[in-house]
Amino acid sequence: MSPQTAERAEALSMLPGIRYGRVAMSRHALPFVTIARHIVDSGDVLIRIHRGFGYHTALDGSVVAYEAGNLETGADDVWSVQFVGEARVVEPTDAQLTRFGPCTARSNGEPFVPVYLRIEPEFVSVHWFGGVTHA
Repeated sequence: MSPQTAERAEALSMLPGIRYGRVAMSRHALPFVTIARHIVDSGDVLIRIHRGFGYHTALDGSVVAYEAGNLETGADDVWSVQFVGEARVVEPTDAQLTRFGPCTARSNGEPFVPVYLRIEPEFVSVHWFGGVTHA
């Protein structure tokens, strides 16, 4: 197994314990980040974001970065995983919808309308930070 394949497998195995991450993209040539719910499916990362923001139009067909980690868990050993790859709008299966769980009720005061994207990771990184203080 190549180092990148091993790191990808490690990173994908870490995501199920964390429900939300951040997707980064370029919008009008400027960097932009938004929160997303994720699941792992067949070696890819599926994300759910609010359609009402319109971000999915910038994400669809673009190279994006997706990051998630356990920083907010209070763990002494903190980790972060990042996936870089092309994102595509997809229609999730019933099984995938079940794994995502219920949608957020509202986003910025409006009803949350989901849109789903699949990220096929090309580059993956895992970073560990030990002995983190939570003061």
